[in-house]
Amino acid sequence: MAHKLTPFITAEQIAERNITLGKEITESYKDSEEPLVCICVLKGAFLFFSDIIRCIDRPIEVDFVRLASYGTATSRGEDIVFSKDLEISIEGKDVLVIEDIVDTGHSMDFLLHVLRGRNPKSLKICSLIDKHERREKKVSVDFAGFELSDGFIVGYGLDYAERYRELDGIYELSTE
Repeated sequence: MAHKLTPFITAEQIAERNITLGKEITESYKDSEEPLVCICVLKGAFLFFSDIIRCIDRPIEVDFVRLASYGTATSRGEDIVFSKDLEISIEGKDVLVIEDIVDTGHSMDFLLHVLRGRNPKSLKICSLIDKHERREKKVSVDFAGFELSDGFIVGYGLDYAERYRELDGIYELSTE
């Protein structure tokens, strides 16, 4: 089965949006003197994360998490665990979770629940793609790069079976 990639969001559009998002994030934390803890959700967010943190004009600390889901088709999201946990404490700190895509919200709901239990001062989400129309869990994205309703997308960190992460833009994937 061959894949067809249709350009959807260009590298230039992503770069422009990242600059705007960086300014919005900087403004949102302007009254805080402590470094902002930016958490990258691996694997998909790594390209977006590396670009967006350079657009945030304030001191930051970085850390990484990786989630694994062991659910079945009928119990998706029920058995989510960390395959890589934070290495720094977030207690009393402003925390920004940076994700590639928030779709149904199952993984993000799990992550937020765990992080809230670690008593951060504040906890917000920045996501490259927000598919809020598909949400099954009550999760709100504070800083959304692009809002989409449907389509399967790849590129700029987003993958299909570990392929296409390296593309500099975002493409809609279909089968031919």
